[in-house]
Amino acid sequence: MSDEILKAVVDGIATVTLNRPDKRNAMNAAMLLALRGAFEELDARRDVRVVVVRGAGPAFCAGMDLREMEAQRGALSDPDQGVVAILQRVEASRHPTVALVHGDAIAGGCELALHCDLRVAAEGARLGMPLARIGLVVPFPLAQKLVEVIGPAATRQLLLTGRLVESTRAKELGMVHEVVPPADVEKSTYALARTIADNAPLALAGMKATIQRTLAGRAQIAHADLDALTQLARQSADASEGRRAMLEKRKPHFRGE
Repeated sequence: MSDEILKAVVDGIATVTLNRPDKRNAMNAAMLLALRGAFEELDARRDVRVVVVRGAGPAFCAGMDLREMEAQRGALSDPDQGVVAILQRVEASRHPTVALVHGDAIAGGCELALHCDLRVAAEGARLGMPLARIGLVVPFPLAQKLVEVIGPAATRQLLLTGRLVESTRAKELGMVHEVVPPADVEKSTYALARTIADNAPLALAGMKATIQRTLAGRAQIAHADLDALTQLARQSADASEGRRAMLEKRKPHFRGE
């Protein structure tokens, strides 16, 4: 497995760690492929009852690797539509999943946490979708997940302002299930994972499958026109300016083109 993802299993609890701490665990193509591979492997293991997803270093995940994205001028880099397909694969895991959000979970990192079944966050950790600040449009399936978790009103606020919210506010919105002091976030997350792992495997699998079936209708909503708008924005001059400004730590100058 790629070094971008670390995987371990102890007493029924699997841990999948995003391992690019020097890049705030920004997701590049190698990490996404390795993340898919980790979940494929874990789904085949009978000794796994629950999966904890976490990040190495101070951040949970800062989203997509903007440097790689800018080098590709926003083009989709793989036939599986990149991050959307990988996040959907995480959500489809046959094992319950828990996100350990010890630090910032931004853009794709926020969505990774939301695609896990449960989320435990440290006080002070920030979550959000600041895509408008770099000229991007949220892909339709990821917008669906936001509306599903926090409702349309909070989704509008999150997406249109691009502001990050701290974990206490995120809990009020329903984005996370527990907020604990930073020193306790690992202990609390693994205690929750242990509670899940001690339950009957067939019951867990059945209940997760039942929940997924109730959401299956999402895939039937046509969104090709929205995908075209998303890709148009992704490859626009404004998006390129936004990515460069973020990398250069300056304010972007958008021109609407």
